[in-house]
Amino acid sequence: MAIILPELPYSKDALEPYISAKTLEFHHGKHHNAYVTNTNKLIQGAEFKNDALETIIKKAAENPSLTGLFNNAAQAWNHAFYWQCMKPGGGKPQGKIADLINATFGDYEKFLAEFKNAATTLFGSGWAWLVLNDNKLEILKSANAGTPLVHDKKPLLTIDVWEHAYYLDYQNRRPDYVAAFLENLVNWDFVNQNLE
Repeated sequence: MAIILPELPYSKDALEPYISAKTLEFHHGKHHNAYVTNTNKLIQGAEFKNDALETIIKKAAENPSLTGLFNNAAQAWNHAFYWQCMKPGGGKPQGKIADLINATFGDYEKFLAEFKNAATTLFGSGWAWLVLNDNKLEILKSANAGTPLVHDKKPLLTIDVWEHAYYLDYQNRRPDYVAAFLENLVNWDFVNQNLE
């Protein structure tokens, strides 16, 4: 089955001033689109052509000769998930995720500090994640195309810390981008849906 580039769940200018329409144009329209295009090329005529994207990622992760396929497929999935993690007017968590954050980290401020640390200290390109692991929250970071899907951990929230996610708006100021994401853009409704 062909892998499709999903539409953004909001208009390109909806996340301004924190993420510009120009960034989304390049990030979604060029970078994410390239991962989708490359994944489709790599699965043509192969054993994966009828598999769902998550299945392709897991199979490719187990085979070192399929690193190119893994990188493109995982990046296609990670980006599709990332777009859902944001919305205009994000704020503090509510509902079940708020209770879990307080139980795991002590309070929301401690969670923010740990998530910011993961996102800003990852060397090079990659992702910071909030995941559910054996019904417990965990914060992880993954380099390049790394994804919790291959470690049997359930992704709840992610931030893309590849430079293409923020460079047009923040240049080399990754901490400012991370802070803007956490304070203004997180779609906690989506995070709560992932808990169900």
